Amino acid sequence: MFTTSTQKHFWIFADDEALKNIREETNRKFVDKHSNDLSDIKEAQDHFLTVDEEKTLLSMYEFQLKDFCFKFQPPMNKTVISTAFHYFKRFYLYNSVMNYHPKEIMVTCIYLACKIEEFNLTLNRFVANIRGDREKATDIILNNELLLMSAMKFHLTIHNPYRPVEGLLIDLKTRYPHFDAEILRPHVEDFLDKVLLTDIPLQYAPSQIALASVLEAGRKCKEKVDPYVTETLVTDQSLLLPVVEAVRTIRKTVRMTSIDSPNRELRIELDKKLEKCRNQENNPDSAIYKSRLKRLEENMDDDEASRDSNFDHFDDSFN
Repeated sequence: MFTTSTQKHFWIFADDEALKNIREETNRKFVDKHSNDLSDIKEAQDHFLTVDEEKTLLSMYEFQLKDFCFKFQPPMNKTVISTAFHYFKRFYLYNSVMNYHPKEIMVTCIYLACKIEEFNLTLNRFVANIRGDREKATDIILNNELLLMSAMKFHLTIHNPYRPVEGLLIDLKTRYPHFDAEILRPHVEDFLDKVLLTDIPLQYAPSQIALASVLEAGRKCKEKVDPYVTETLVTDQSLLLPVVEAVRTIRKTVRMTSIDSPNRELRIELDKKLEKCRNQENNPDSAIYKSRLKRLEENMDDDEASRDSNFDHFDDSFN
């Protein structure tokens, strides 16, 4: 249940200000750690991404995440997509894009979501949907999977709004048999798709998001669903006010969310800036990363050779 879940206790935040403070702290920690080689504060400000630039870049990659999932073969169900978005949002609350590139974490989030939501397919079949170097993509996913789970404190179960939506639609059909609740479904799905591009999943319960989607769908279809909430669903007046307030805020946020493709020129500009300031130790294309990986492999070979030697010595003792 959501009320006793890690999602409610660790990944639901009070408001936009709380999320903003966390992101500012994440950005500040990275800049402080990596600004030693820069001569002055002005140079550091120009060199690193700002908090707003990081958030803008992440929003752009969320559009890419959505596009990848919607085009994926075989087709993904909405639960997998929503879980991937949750993972992506969670990871970048406490990690800067300058430390881990979004394009690498993005595919890892989607692959992990497939596994957790039991959308069963092999890694080879998954990377077949990726354009470009699929062998490299495989390595990136395998190298980042444990990192991603650790960053989320291994809180992998996601409560999505799709099940509460089904419950609400069934209840509407039962209580109002002459009302065709299915006419709401396309608008509900459209609303929930837009929710994924906002911070709403980090602020509200799935049941509140589901209710907001049904009410907004009712408005789009010019059907009065509000009385169902105030007269049937929530009859306790002390509970009604916070529910109404939450639903109103969710609907307002979604209406204000742009569904247009991100500005291509800005995306290119921010990507270029990211390439200059990203942590090269976590860049698979950098000499530093490759050198560190080579050292790790050599250490593993040395450890394996040492174990083999110990086993040989162990066998000799029985001869």
